[in-house]
Amino acid sequence: MSEFPAPPTPFRVLYREFLLGIVDLEMLSARADVERLLGQFAAVLAAISLMFCNGALRVFRSSAPQAQKLTTAWVDEHFLIATTMAVVGLFAVLAWDAVLPSPRDVFVLTPLPVRRRTIFLAKLASMGAALGLTAVALNVFTGFSYPLALGRGGGILGVPRAFLAYWATMLGAGAFVFGCVLALQGAAAQVLPRQLFLRVSGGLQLATFCVILCAYFLRPDFVTPSAIEANPTFVRSFPSYWFLGLFNQLNGSGHVVTEPLAWRAWAALAAVAAAVAVAFLPAYFRTMRRVVGEPDLRPGAGWVLPSPRVGDPLLRALAQFCARTFLRSRQHRLLLACYLGVGAAIALTFGRSVLYGEEGLAGYAWREVNRPMLIATVVLMCFAVVGMRVAFTLPASLRANWIFRTAVDRPDGDYLVANRRVLIGLAVIPATVFSAGVLASFWPLWPVSGHVALLTVLGLILVDLSLLRFRKIPFACSYLPGKAQMHVTAAALIFILIGLTDVGVRLEMEALGDPRRYAWTLGVLAGVAALLRRRVSTEMEIDSSLVFEQEPPADLMALDIRSD
Repeated sequence: MSEFPAPPTPFRVLYREFLLGIVDLEMLSARADVERLLGQFAAVLAAISLMFCNGALRVFRSSAPQAQKLTTAWVDEHFLIATTMAVVGLFAVLAWDAVLPSPRDVFVLTPLPVRRRTIFLAKLASMGAALGLTAVALNVFTGFSYPLALGRGGGILGVPRAFLAYWATMLGAGAFVFGCVLALQGAAAQVLPRQLFLRVSGGLQLATFCVILCAYFLRPDFVTPSAIEANPTFVRSFPSYWFLGLFNQLNGSGHVVTEPLAWRAWAALAAVAAAVAVAFLPAYFRTMRRVVGEPDLRPGAGWVLPSPRVGDPLLRALAQFCARTFLRSRQHRLLLACYLGVGAAIALTFGRSVLYGEEGLAGYAWREVNRPMLIATVVLMCFAVVGMRVAFTLPASLRANWIFRTAVDRPDGDYLVANRRVLIGLAVIPATVFSAGVLASFWPLWPVSGHVALLTVLGLILVDLSLLRFRKIPFACSYLPGKAQMHVTAAALIFILIGLTDVGVRLEMEALGDPRRYAWTLGVLAGVAALLRRRVSTEMEIDSSLVFEQEPPADLMALDIRSD
């Protein structure tokens, strides 16, 4: 007699559903396949881990004494700890909306014969599994190579102890960051009324995203005993140094300067665990009751985004629609913030030498015209335009699609021209004004005005490049998830951008000191912008039809065989 497998328990079913829905990034998944998306993320993190193994190979080949080898490896250890904390923190920010129960979870699961305790434990298990998978994927190769290199000279138990110390430190560092995000969200949900919490939740999410990126890319590299002793304030302010001390304590390679940092890490873990227990756990069950008894959001007080009654009505309408979409749609705000955050992170990486005066990076000063600050403004401009253009592709709502489709009463080319002006107004102008304001606060007038002129022309070039073959109204066309493969495009853009920007800024530095060379450089850029603008105009004259629906590729192809 055949036996049928036992049906899955409610905990297992809820655990799987919560795990697959913990990050709402369907615009990045291939054909909306969440499992494939998670697999791609894990593969990317594993590839990064493989690249980080070079430091372990260098430590393994070193012939220095064991004590000196362990001290030299602090740089690599601190980098790996800080990277793990940053990646887990960004994952926690992306999972912001999946932490507390949503109205769909409450109204679907509450009528079922499932205990609230089971729902909560399934949610907690899914978050813990996602945290563990993120940390493991990022350290899958370094988690074996570094313990082998560091524990080789520590006797029989050297390698196993280094292995346990490494993984305990990485999981502890990730749990600390994730716990901080949970405690912050739980405290806000406890203190604020639900409707006010929903209104400020997006701002908290973006602020947390920016803090994590800034803390990672602006962390000082004081990773020697003498540097730690000389800069105690900086070291004690960054949690990554605490867990560096924890790793050395667990590994038995502690130093007199890292021992206080290790105890600070233990205290931080205990404080975060207490904060999660006090702030997040009550907020979870309290949110379940509030979802049933209170509406999510009530109509506002009638505040309307002001719009001048001058200029082209079509341009005003599109500008109003785009601005209000970013103000109201958390998904679009988060997507744009991700691009701006990556751009700001790269800009901060180049600006480290200016902030800390690192001689290894030429020791630039704030009031000197320097390459890092110029590169930072160019990178911000590029990512502002690219991020805004990517956000234009994602629809705001189906109703917007039909409103624009039925209200089109002008030639389609007018809408495409308005798209360009809106992109300039929402991306190029703010990035230019921000860069000019920052640089003008400590640079002379001529370098600032000259750089702003070149930056503006560069922004116009990027706008025309991004609008090639773009035949849509922003936020008003259906979208096929995964078709754009934005995560691959963004990664390729980062590597290409860094090399081109560095070369271009070197040429600009030379041009700013010679008026004739500057005029020639500006003329070349203006010529490229004019040629590109003419190319876009020609394409619009040939085909200016608007697209409101993206259709998947046909599974069957016609052979088109005709008889003579």
